[in-house]
Amino acid sequence: METAAPVTADAPVPLTEPREGLPEVTTDPAKLRAVVDAVTNGSGPVAIDAERASGYRYGHSAYLVQVRRAGAGTFLIDPLGVPDLTPLGAAIADTEWVLHAATQDLPCLAEVGMRPTTLFDTELAGRLLGLPRVGLGALVESVLGFQLEKGHSAADWSTRPLPEAWLRYAALDVELLIELRDTLERQLRDSGKLEWALEEFAAIVAAPPPEPRSDPWRRTSGVHRVRDRRGLAAVRQLWLERDSLAQQRDLSPGRVLPDAAIIDAALAMPATPEDLAKLPVFKGRAQRRELKRWFGAIAAARALPTAELPPQTARYDGPPPARSWASREPEAAARLAAARAALGEIAEQHTLPVENLLTPDTLRRVVWDPPDPPTVENVASAFRARGAREWQIRLTAKPVAESLTSTAI
Repeated sequence: METAAPVTADAPVPLTEPREGLPEVTTDPAKLRAVVDAVTNGSGPVAIDAERASGYRYGHSAYLVQVRRAGAGTFLIDPLGVPDLTPLGAAIADTEWVLHAATQDLPCLAEVGMRPTTLFDTELAGRLLGLPRVGLGALVESVLGFQLEKGHSAADWSTRPLPEAWLRYAALDVELLIELRDTLERQLRDSGKLEWALEEFAAIVAAPPPEPRSDPWRRTSGVHRVRDRRGLAAVRQLWLERDSLAQQRDLSPGRVLPDAAIIDAALAMPATPEDLAKLPVFKGRAQRRELKRWFGAIAAARALPTAELPPQTARYDGPPPARSWASREPEAAARLAAARAALGEIAEQHTLPVENLLTPDTLRRVVWDPPDPPTVENVASAFRARGAREWQIRLTAKPVAESLTSTAI
């Protein structure tokens, strides 16, 4: 198995070149077959990463996939030239995949036909170990003693041809991923947390695709400034119009029309296209070309019957924001404070972030509407129904049940 140099107290060693040199990019299906053969004949886990063009392109597709395995080396694959990576995915389906922040990359890998059956997430491992910084560069530096160059993480990876410096950066992202995984696994085992990590990794693999967001337009930055329903209708119409155009042009929506422009227009509710054109962003050449489109969205919002205007707040099936509990439901606020204190002690005892011990949403929902009676078994069932893992339930059900009981007296 590949090994890295031990960590020392010296300054980290800059990692500037892949150990076997910069590989050629695989750009056609015929060359993919050679990659599949090489990776299949390698040994041990497979390190995988993907580069997207978030902030530049409409979706979150992969524009480069990096794969590394001991005995095979590193491979860079261009999904524009090889859009179907199902043969590679099938070849390594029963092998452990090593990813950093797996939930970010798994959706775009699934798009090209790659889905794991088992994985190791180095970022999540770092969180469970309570490490202060869990970015890939920080972990490689603190755990292995090497320094990665991270200057191209936010680049437009849809660019073609990809600059050599970017490709080198991409190859180095998987260069030490296996070594990092091995060291983190040893630390997890030594700290008694390996079984926790394995449960977490299995939950990531088993998780269904996320449900589409309800009313995604409500995530427009600055929407809280729009305080009337007709203005919100304008935000919605402009958002939908922008989304359609962004998808058509394959551009990030923010590059088609900034969120700030949507909010400014919704606050001003201009009566004519000329009035709209006076707003700062809409004075630009690009927006003036689409002025008819944008004003049409505002006009559509202005013409909506009152009954069809969006509600002031989004529909939500959970409890209200915790900050309002003290005034609205002081008993619930007391339960939440006691439960949070109990979880804080456990998290400190085990040196891990409290949000990894139990998700804040799960705690709020169960504390807002606690089981009756709040026994350990009933609290455990409530946590399990919300997707908590068994290791989390073993640590948290009893102290939360005790906090609920104590505050009920």
